Amino acid sequence: MSELTHTSQPMLWSGIKRLVPENTHIFEGEFSLLHSRVDDTLYRGVFAVRLFPIRHPGHFISLNYTTPDDKTREIGVIETLSDFSDEAIRLVEQTLEKYYYEQHISRIYRIKLKYDLLFFDVQTHRGREEFILPWRHDRTEEYDAHGKVLLDALDNRYIIPDVLALPERDRKELTRFIYW
Repeated sequence: MSELTHTSQPMLWSGIKRLVPENTHIFEGEFSLLHSRVDDTLYRGVFAVRLFPIRHPGHFISLNYTTPDDKTREIGVIETLSDFSDEAIRLVEQTLEKYYYEQHISRIYRIKLKYDLLFFDVQTHRGREEFILPWRHDRTEEYDAHGKVLLDALDNRYIIPDVLALPERDRKELTRFIYW
């Protein structure tokens, strides 16, 4: 059990609908869109947003839909995604991948400072990548105990799950510039 409190009873949190497997069915509908039935209401074209994407990526996920007049409306919040079926988890994670562009860094080949910008050359789970990070403290965030999240110039997330797990040369290259 995590530090989060958990009960299995559907309820409202200050007007926010709590989505649990007992009241929420998540499924793939027409045109491979995510659909959800909550109690007796069917929602089509559902998308998910993490409320705490850094600290609790598998918790507090907001399910939303767009009305015919192009307004976004929240259906409710999933407190713990792992409470749902494997298929529901897969579908929600697919929609999250469309919304969040995150890459996990495993190697840092080079960082170059020019014009108060850091030019990164890294290895990610998707291959070798280059990105630009403004050299400011607000462009990095803590990630778990020893990790970092780097927010590039386009607000894409590059995650280093554990800085201490990087090869020593890579760690020294990073901490030359990211020392906070």
